[in-house]
Amino acid sequence: MQFSTFKNNLDNWQGTSLIFGISDKDIENQLENIRFIIDPKILLKKVNQKKFKGKKGETLNLEFLDQRLETLTIFGLGESTAIEINDIKNYLANIIRTIVDKEEKTSILLPRELINSEEKIKLLAESVRLSAFKDNRFNNKRDKKKILKEIEFLNLKEFENISFKETEYICEGVELARRLVAAPPNSLTPIEMSLEASKIAKDLGLEIKILGKKECEDLGMGAYLAVAKGSDLEPKFIHLTLKSKNPVKEKIVLVGKGLTFDSGGYNLKVGASQIEMMKYDMGGSASVLGAAKSLGNIKPDGLEIHFIVAACENMINGSAVHPGDVIKASNGKTIEINNTDAEGRLTLADALTYASNLKPDSIIDLATLTGAIVVALGNDVAGFWTNDNSMANDLKTASSQVGEALWQMPLQKSYKDGLKSHIADMKNTGPRAGGSITAALFLEEFFDSSIKWAHIDIAGTCWTDKNKGINPSGATGYGVKTLVQWIKNKQEANK
Repeated sequence: MQFSTFKNNLDNWQGTSLIFGISDKDIENQLENIRFIIDPKILLKKVNQKKFKGKKGETLNLEFLDQRLETLTIFGLGESTAIEINDIKNYLANIIRTIVDKEEKTSILLPRELINSEEKIKLLAESVRLSAFKDNRFNNKRDKKKILKEIEFLNLKEFENISFKETEYICEGVELARRLVAAPPNSLTPIEMSLEASKIAKDLGLEIKILGKKECEDLGMGAYLAVAKGSDLEPKFIHLTLKSKNPVKEKIVLVGKGLTFDSGGYNLKVGASQIEMMKYDMGGSASVLGAAKSLGNIKPDGLEIHFIVAACENMINGSAVHPGDVIKASNGKTIEINNTDAEGRLTLADALTYASNLKPDSIIDLATLTGAIVVALGNDVAGFWTNDNSMANDLKTASSQVGEALWQMPLQKSYKDGLKSHIADMKNTGPRAGGSITAALFLEEFFDSSIKWAHIDIAGTCWTDKNKGINPSGATGYGVKTLVQWIKNKQEANK
């Protein structure tokens, strides 16, 4: 999908499809703004007939057979003093989903005061593209092409030279993450995920290292390999590196949980555990690889960025890890496995140790780690933990800038007692209460404490069963935009 701005006088506009936003006051006067394409008196008559009032989210779809304008969608913005950019994003998203298969090109006209910065325009463009996303790879619509190819913004003369290239890069990263999460587990295996990473490296000039089982054994990755033992598919440990052309001012590692399928192991997922949806247990790795794609195009300066995924399956066979086994992670710590369905933190233990050995300034890991975070925050907000206040503020800022809801959770040290084991250094799960907190406390044991670290649990936010805002039903690609914005803010701060 392409974006453009109409640079000429509106009287010269030759489009046939228009989306027009208006507030709930003085509608008749606002309709004068599209006199260039249709007689306001004709339009006012139709608006009154349909009892359109310009309320928030209200839409009116009109078709004209005797006018150059063929379709017009008017949507309400509500009170002019209470309009927020996120509301506009959601309204546009709903509209775009209704026309994506009908129009090749549509134009958008909004009150000038609402889109008075490049940042807002790009956010709207991003929301339009992401809301139009469809994934038909695995159904009989796979050969159909989306009709909507171009979005044009009107009445933006002061921004007529705006570039949407970075917006397109970010959308490409989110779309990759969505496709990875949505892919069934017989399609996206650990080796297929490594091939996806290799393609990013080849296309965008990143360095890549993929470790097989033997290399991981040599590094002592007993926690990660314990999880992989039950599968017939070989684990793949993926390490992408994006180098800076200029001197490196900061080294960053992004780590994603990469369980391409999670059966639960011998603590088998049963009942309402949604085993059939456990293809999305690699949501964290999808976000990290999506960010790699976006950042590989953007190429932030002065930063060396590493992207790490310990990809494997959690399955059951005669070799699978048992409840009660004691394993050793690559940092030497022993772990008593009291629940084989708490496997993600085991793979992350070795991934975080590997990341720590790179001597970075900061590490962020993303994971669909616990059901407890869904109970705590629902499906619209991800939770995060960090050992550094400045990192907390930076992540809150970045997530707010891109519209991905993120809430800081406590690293309550007293809860670490729940991880004590009688025979090993720790257990892999604690009591049911505070489960997402003890999971974060577990991860904190596997990197140098001098490194700034944040853990983001996206178990509730990586998937939606129905259209919601800019996210069509299915995989959301949550986390890509926050990671990219956080990196962009880092680059700006280091100038």
